[in-house]
Order: sequence, then C-alpha cells, then structure tokens
Amino acid sequence: MRWVGVIVQTEVKESGRFERTLTVHLEDEELAAATKRAAAKISKNMKIKGFRPGRAPLQVVENHVGAEYLRSEAVDEAIQDIVPEAIDEAGLEPVTVPSISAIRDDNEDGTVEIDIIVTLWPVLDALPDFGDIEIEVEIPIVTDEEISEQVDALREQFAELVDHEGDLSEGDFALIDIAVEHEGEVVESAGAKDLMYEVGSQSFIEGVDVLLADATVGATVTGEGALPEGYSDKGGEDVTLTITIKEAKKKSLPDLTDEMVEDATEFETAAELLEAIETNMLAYKVHTQRAFLQDKVVEYVVNEVEFDLPEALVSAEVEGRVRGLVARLEESEISIEDYLKITGQDETTFIATTRAEAERALSMRIILESISAIESWEVEDDELAHHVGNLLDIPEEEAAKVLDAWKEDGQVEALTSDILRERALTSLVESASAVDSDGNPVDLTPVVIEPREEKSQEEPEAEEVEGASEASDTEEDAADEPEEQG
Repeated sequence: MRWVGVIVQTEVKESGRFERTLTVHLEDEELAAATKRAAAKISKNMKIKGFRPGRAPLQVVENHVGAEYLRSEAVDEAIQDIVPEAIDEAGLEPVTVPSISAIRDDNEDGTVEIDIIVTLWPVLDALPDFGDIEIEVEIPIVTDEEISEQVDALREQFAELVDHEGDLSEGDFALIDIAVEHEGEVVESAGAKDLMYEVGSQSFIEGVDVLLADATVGATVTGEGALPEGYSDKGGEDVTLTITIKEAKKKSLPDLTDEMVEDATEFETAAELLEAIETNMLAYKVHTQRAFLQDKVVEYVVNEVEFDLPEALVSAEVEGRVRGLVARLEESEISIEDYLKITGQDETTFIATTRAEAERALSMRIILESISAIESWEVEDDELAHHVGNLLDIPEEEAAKVLDAWKEDGQVEALTSDILRERALTSLVESASAVDSDGNPVDLTPVVIEPREEKSQEEPEAEEVEGASEASDTEEDAADEPEEQG
C-alpha cells in the first residue's frame, strides 16, 4: 500500500504479464474537496434564483441535482486530479491511456475505491537461440535472356519504322482507315482516317487488334468489336468494324555496336554496356533476396517467440494505423469507403488485416528491443552523430552540433532506440543462413558497383594531363539493406 500525498492510498496488483491494476482509495478529505469543485462547475450551468452562475452554495446545488449525481461528479473530478499523480507515484509507465475498470462507492467507511488498468510496454527477459535459422532463397543469377531483354529495350528506343510487306503481327504498325457501325448506323465520331496504329497495343476500339492480326497491306477486314465504356450513349455496345490497311511498317532495331553504345549511353563499348547490365541486374537480384531473407527472418522470429500482446497496446496501434491511413487518403481526396472498394476489402477484412500487421510489427519491435536489453548494447555519441548526419545529409561536424541540441530537447532517446533495433535486426539477419532448394549455401553479399567517370565533351590536350595523378576510384553499394518497420 502506498500513499499519494496525505489523503489518497494506492495499491498495485499484477493483472497480466504486462498489465497492472492500480487501486486508488479516495478518503473523505479528498472527496470533500472534489465535491466542492464539482458543485462549482455544475452551478455555472444552472440558473438558481438569488445566486449568480457558479456562486450557489454546495447544499443548494445538491438540493437541485440530487446527492447521488453530485457524488458521481465529485468522484469524476477527483479521478482527473488524483489518477495521474497516483500512477506516477506508483512508478508505472503506461504506454496507452489508462482505463477505469471499476468504481466502488459503497464502502461502509464512506471511502471510494477506483481500479485503474495500466498497460506497460512488454520487455522479454529471455529469448531462444536464433543461431540455426535457415531460409530458402532464390539463387541470384542473371541469364543471357534477361540481358538480351535489357539490350532490346535500349535498341527499341532507337528503332526506325521501315516498310513491311508480310502479314501484320504484334509490334508492327499499320496506317488504317476504320469505320464503325452500330445496328447498321455509322458512328462517325468513333471512326478514323489515316490512323497509324501499333498492332497489339489495344489502344483503340476493342476488336481492332484481332482483325489486324495476320492482315496484309491493301486488305479490308470486317469483324465485331465493342465501344469503350462511357463512350457517349453507346458505351459498351457491340459494333461492326471495317478496317482498310493502307500501309504497313515494321520496327528495325539497330545493331548493338560500339558506335551505337557510345552515342546512346555513358559507355564506350558494347562489352562495357553488357557487363554493366549484368552487374546491375545481379545487384538488384541480390538486394531482392536479401530483403526476402529479412522478411522471412522476421516471420520466423515472431512465430518462434510466443507471448501475449496487451489488448490495449494492440488496439492503440491499430487505431494509430487507421488514423494515419485516413489522413493520407484525405490528402489525396479519397474516402476510406472508396479505398476499401478500390482494394476489394470490406470493413471487417480491413480491420483484421490491419490488426495482424499491427501485432506483427509490435511483436518484432518488442523482440528487437529485448535483444538489445539482454545484450546490454549502448550507442556512443559518434554513432549517434553518424546517424544524424545520414538522416539530415550533413557533415558529421555539423551533425555533432545538431546532436547536442537534440540532447537538450530530449530527442536522442528515440534515435538511440532506432539504432539499437536496427542493430538487433542486423544481427538476426546476419546469423541466418541463406540456402537454395537443395540446402546449399547461397551467397547474398551485396554487389559493389564502381562509379563511372562522366565522359568529357572534348579530349584534353596532351600537355594538360601530362604528369597528372590518377584519381582513386570509390566504391558504393548497389543497394542497402531495407530498414525494419515498426
């Protein structure tokens, strides 16, 4: 039993692993003071003959509203003043708004007892060994076909259209006249003359691409189609299409030569371009598999460590996520109802999904913070300054000054927690083994891409560079590990 001041007693009981019930005993003195304050507030909204608002005596107010109502208001008044102080005096640090679970005002001694549920931030004092985690990933290999696709995409940008005499196929271009009829009546606004159309693009009336496939120059083809939804009063209606092919063109892609590469890219030779494409694609694939590995490690760890999250904590997290989403949608002038329609969810599914995401994020955060606490990790000022510099993109000297200011404002604790959680996540991921479907190790070391010097517009004079020292190349990771959320 603890005393708050001289008139309020408190008692703390464990009502859950991360929950405490704080019982506050209101004595006569505090209730008497709270009754006076409640009566004064009530009288401000009353018109009592002979008294100005807020000036009626306590007994007069009680006669008008009744002793039971005044007593109830007095208890509420006392709760507002006493509960925060009682929680603080009890040494409790609630992570959600404390809730009143019971008020007992029927004690023989006239005292009032109030039960307050206080939710604490979960801390795990023991965790299993995560040293044997194996995650199956895809082997990051770049195929010749994938490189060819990238090369062809570049060649496409410099393609020329040349005359084509054979059957039309996807990707060819045709100069066409098209007539559209609906129930025997010509729809002038839907037709076109001398339209250069890419076969297979599906960028015009439905049915055009089907009719153009395998057609030849000079042919006139007829078939069924449909007008687009929303097109005048005939949107979605079936129509008859008549298409005359006047010309046909085919893309001619340039060969991948050193000259073409030098003109179109930052590279000087085709070999350099191909090497860069392979390296970049490999870097992307490794990055993707590292992100996949991290997600699977998080999933494994959350499933492995079983503990019950306090309901109040989960509810608060869900509410915060929903509020954040609604705010972002409002910025785009989208209602939550429209969002649910767009995403194909009903309210029940949306809340269930949001709750599952909240539970996963909370669980992982608690586990990471517990790892940090168990390992007794600390963050030195130089590491804090480094993170501040990266966060604000400023030199470390300037970051150190910003850090000092943050310390004065009490902003360093949150940054320290972020760093420790990131350190814990990194340790988990690095301790996990990436393997292929046969259980063989897979190397997911980030691919280093050396930056290229920009090509100069003019060749320097020989004497200008004679004796000049070579600049050393720097290395940069192609893709950093994604940060942990939540």
